[in-house]
Amino acid sequence: MSDFPFFGHIIDGVEVESVDGKRFDTINPWTREKWAEVAEASAADADRAIASARKAFDEGPWPRMGRTERAKLIHKLADLMEERADELARLDSTDMGKPFVQAKHDIARSVWNFRFFADHQRDHVGEVMPMDSGHHTYTEYGPAGVVAAISPWNFPLMMATWKIAPAIAWGNTCIIKPAEDTPASVVLLGRLAIEAGFPPGVLNVLNGFGVPAGSSLTGDPRVDRVTFTGESGTGRIIMGAASQNLTPVSLELGGKGANIVFEDADIDNAVYWAVEAIFRNAGQVCLAGSRLFIQAGIYEEFLARFKDAAEKLVIGEPFAADTQFSCLASEEHYTKVKSYVDTVEEQGGKILTGGLAEDGSWLVRPTIITDLPLTATQYCQEIFGPVVVVNKFETEGEVVHLANDTSYGLNAMLFTENLSRAHRVSANLKAGTVWVNCFFIRDLRTPFGGVGDSGVGREGGNFSREFFTEPKAVVMQIDRGVPA
Repeated sequence: MSDFPFFGHIIDGVEVESVDGKRFDTINPWTREKWAEVAEASAADADRAIASARKAFDEGPWPRMGRTERAKLIHKLADLMEERADELARLDSTDMGKPFVQAKHDIARSVWNFRFFADHQRDHVGEVMPMDSGHHTYTEYGPAGVVAAISPWNFPLMMATWKIAPAIAWGNTCIIKPAEDTPASVVLLGRLAIEAGFPPGVLNVLNGFGVPAGSSLTGDPRVDRVTFTGESGTGRIIMGAASQNLTPVSLELGGKGANIVFEDADIDNAVYWAVEAIFRNAGQVCLAGSRLFIQAGIYEEFLARFKDAAEKLVIGEPFAADTQFSCLASEEHYTKVKSYVDTVEEQGGKILTGGLAEDGSWLVRPTIITDLPLTATQYCQEIFGPVVVVNKFETEGEVVHLANDTSYGLNAMLFTENLSRAHRVSANLKAGTVWVNCFFIRDLRTPFGGVGDSGVGREGGNFSREFFTEPKAVVMQIDRGVPA
């Protein structure tokens, strides 16, 4: 019997071991030590989870339940999450190394995901379209079926709930596979769903690795929808597997966000958000503003103030009250980010501040790079760490071209006090989201997703409704053309 905490699968309303009893260790990235054990799924465990979700959808009460009743159960789960918010945040901080205060913010966002979609599905209305032909047409949005959701490690609970909440709110059943590096908070969520009274099979949690756990979900014909957030290459593999069954997919993938600061920007505001955009969560954000473009007239002043703000960030242990910045999430990811930092000078760049910690930890300090050519890997590829490449620009047309000259298109930011420019540049940027004079502000009614290597499809509000349901047109004959 292990002395470490254990996190099992949640299948059919029960927390269970794997069929073969196999477990894997989860590591605290700050201490670099094992802190818990997790059930490791095989194809047989995935089959159990799919069978449970399939039966719950085909035979269970959830998709047949009234919308108000379903909303009440989801709000009850949200209530339980609020009661256990500190515990959920501690699990995310321990699993991933993010500052506890940031993890608390993530938990609040996770709760809101459930509350928003519970109300959204309860209160939505379909369309009614009278026809001149003597017919009456209306739309219905019935649940799609079994949803396989695969969530990333950078926002463990927040991104999992972004997928689970709309899926179950619209009457589907769901299997969530959290990232193998950060499963703990999602397993606790599964336990809370049982406590809230969710019928068995509505929310299943399957722990494990991409192969065989994830691949068993995405290639199974019993799965009706696949939603994934993660790296672009993995997204291509998932899309290929799902295509064999013509299963619709929603993919939110990588990013290489442009952050554009014009000469007329409010510099205090722009510096604040530039720091948030690349150094929050140690840069492990698909939306990170990792390419910073500063207009020539303010380049030196802005860069000096940005450097000063980066160097003032408090680096430390995740649970320290004043910590603003901490380690990377795993040794594997640290090695990846380190490879980009190590090769800056050989690619022609200069590290203005930051670099690697020298104590053997998985820490990369807030790093600012200048003088890199536009062909450098640090400029072109998603680093997914606290590393920003800074460039100078002269004109609006030039910077729009530079911002769009990437295979990614998830998001962009621009800072200007010129209203016409804000609208004009926003319209011309190739990005799923454009933030003007801010960053990371979300309205859950709006579409979220990207273009190119940043993904396929959109989620949020009615966009989630259309993905997680099967929209249906109902056409009724009213006038049969028979005279009175």
